Amino acid sequence: MFTGSLSNADETEITLGDVNGEVLQAVVNYCYTGSIEIREDNVETLLSTACLMLLHEVVEACSRFLAHQLHPSNCLGIAVFAEHQACTSLLQEANAYTSQHFMQVIRNQEYLQLNVEQMASLLSNDDLNVSSEEHIFQALMCWIQHDPENRRQHIGYLLGLVKLPLLSPAFLTDQVEPVTEGDPVCQKLIMDAMKWHLLPERRPQMVCSRTRPRKATLGKLLVVGGMDKNKGATTIESYDPRCDVWTVAHHMSGRRLQFGIALMGFKLLVVGGRDGLKTLNTMECLDMETGSWAQLSPMNTHRHGLGVAVLGGTLYAVGGHDGWSYLNTVERWDPVARNWQYVAPMQNQRCSAGIAVLGGKLYAVGGRDGAACLRTVECYDPHTNKWTMVAALSRRRGGVGVAVTNGFLYAMGGQDAPANNPAASRFDCVERYDPSTDSWTSVAPLSSKRDAVASCLFGDKLIAIGGYDGGHYLRTVEQYDPISNEWNTLAPLITGRAGACVIVINNGVNLNE
Repeated sequence: MFTGSLSNADETEITLGDVNGEVLQAVVNYCYTGSIEIREDNVETLLSTACLMLLHEVVEACSRFLAHQLHPSNCLGIAVFAEHQACTSLLQEANAYTSQHFMQVIRNQEYLQLNVEQMASLLSNDDLNVSSEEHIFQALMCWIQHDPENRRQHIGYLLGLVKLPLLSPAFLTDQVEPVTEGDPVCQKLIMDAMKWHLLPERRPQMVCSRTRPRKATLGKLLVVGGMDKNKGATTIESYDPRCDVWTVAHHMSGRRLQFGIALMGFKLLVVGGRDGLKTLNTMECLDMETGSWAQLSPMNTHRHGLGVAVLGGTLYAVGGHDGWSYLNTVERWDPVARNWQYVAPMQNQRCSAGIAVLGGKLYAVGGRDGAACLRTVECYDPHTNKWTMVAALSRRRGGVGVAVTNGFLYAMGGQDAPANNPAASRFDCVERYDPSTDSWTSVAPLSSKRDAVASCLFGDKLIAIGGYDGGHYLRTVEQYDPISNEWNTLAPLITGRAGACVIVINNGVNLNE
């Protein structure tokens, strides 16, 4: 300012507007002494003055001080202040704090004082820590009702930032529609949300920001057991999508391999498998809220390498190996009667097949029959109690992972040789089955070749977890976007494992070991 060619160079006195004299004195003293006192009553003025004077150390010290003061009652204000002062690190911390404590933040006065642009920015944040999109809608209505005369005119704009398709039809009808008062923008948003529910086969064409769930509403993934370098993982790992972190949530009651799992209410059912010595017919139940295990009715047949799925409120155990031979038998468990009954057998014996439910039918994909891995796929209709062959895979696949989304079935990875064959070829390819055309199509491959992949639908994306590449039990976790046809990597497992089972736990379940 004084040594350059600016006009200030010729002036003998410079006026610093909007600068507090006491704070400026403290800043000048800091330049000579290297110390400055930061207090609650001077930190904001001190930070803005330090920004003006380009004293980065003081700016950082003030930012850290304010970050330690973050509270649901002040985090929004601190974020606005940090943005005005271009304090990037403080802004990021304040925004992260707001996201994490959103349900407490909306109970404070700062939230009710947000302007329309600030409200829109908040509602657009997919990191908000809410268990359901219903909370977002209720938070919006609370803000509007604080000043309805001036704010109701913005309801159409702001409602477009609520993920209405992810609300239930009943909630849309009973809670959302009555408060929109015939607003044409709102009515179109509600109609689009209803179409999402009524026309699931058209969802790929309806995907937009409103149909992509916020991370916190997804719930959590549970990965159970599997083969690891210690000959059997006994941990149950939980994945939090907001933090992109895996933690140990529970432990299995003992070593069990090549089993199946299912979720009924708050109960995790673990079915069949082998304990290292013998093939099991037992079924265990983990109460995820208490962490306690209990025994339930055993299957009629001992099975490892079986597939398990829930269809029509009943649990199916499909195929597998009984310790002596490959199985085509299928049985189902009625949770009310608490007994197992055989249903029609498959046309093929199958062990380590991929089992999934699509369109009210049960699909068995690939697997092994002892002589070879299979290309065949068959489909069970519970109303007719019959299995029907459908279009075959493009190649033989044992240990294939399967998952379903948007009316399609996906088959991931696998290998082409019988179990324990060192010459087996493993695959990274992924195929998609369309039941309307009875055909398979190749889509983007996995990042590496592997079999015994655990897979499921998580929100609007498919997840592929772990597996075996011929030399290592993998920690790899990948996420597939069916709209962009792309895979991306998530945080790796704590323990590499193959042949694990994975399931989604909603936010109503407290995972307490």
